[in-house]
Amino acid sequence: MLDNMEAIELLGWDDQGLMPAIVQDSTTRDVLMMAFMNAESLRRTLGLGQAVFWSRSRQELWHKGATSGNTQRVLEIRVDCDSDTLLLLVEPAGPACHTLETSCFFRTLDQFGAQPRQY
Repeated sequence: MLDNMEAIELLGWDDQGLMPAIVQDSTTRDVLMMAFMNAESLRRTLGLGQAVFWSRSRQELWHKGATSGNTQRVLEIRVDCDSDTLLLLVEPAGPACHTLETSCFFRTLDQFGAQPRQY
């Protein structure tokens, strides 16, 4: 069995060095959000024990909740069958969404045209 640092190098990173990471509440099993990770954000997540992602828009690491306090303590990280998507089982310390909704997935498809709440 590989250690975590060896496994990171073998994951199926895309041509930009990224992969989707689904975040799920470890207790309720609700899907909270989806973000992208690169190898460095995954290493930092493992070291910190809290979710760290890669912001594609800002082109920088993003420690979830660093400014809001809505951190996500990572209890387990799973890899999908193709090794190109991660699943983070977390204990959230507040809402996952920037709109202050518990989950980023609070709208159904037929509600998509409706404007999200602005905070």
